[in-house]
Amino acid sequence: MKKCVITVVGKDTVGIIAKVCEYLAGANVNILDISQTIVDGYFNMMTIVDVTNCSKEVAVVSKELEEIGTSIGVAIHCQREEIFEKMHRL
Repeated sequence: MKKCVITVVGKDTVGIIAKVCEYLAGANVNILDISQTIVDGYFNMMTIVDVTNCSKEVAVVSKELEEIGTSIGVAIHCQREEIFEKMHRL
């Protein structure tokens, strides 16, 4: 199984989760785990996804998610799980 970590951060607004999930479903990306919080009007989401059957390269998914984030006013980042873990090791 190939996994990625997707993070979404920004000012809360209606439809953030819907836009991200709609894109993922269209690319055949399976959501394995999702967590979201809103703190003082700021939205924060972390999602673990399975990209094994994804219809696009991970780099394309990452770029397109960033573009979606820009269009709705949030920052979206998608990284392969192994890169995320190495970057966030203590």
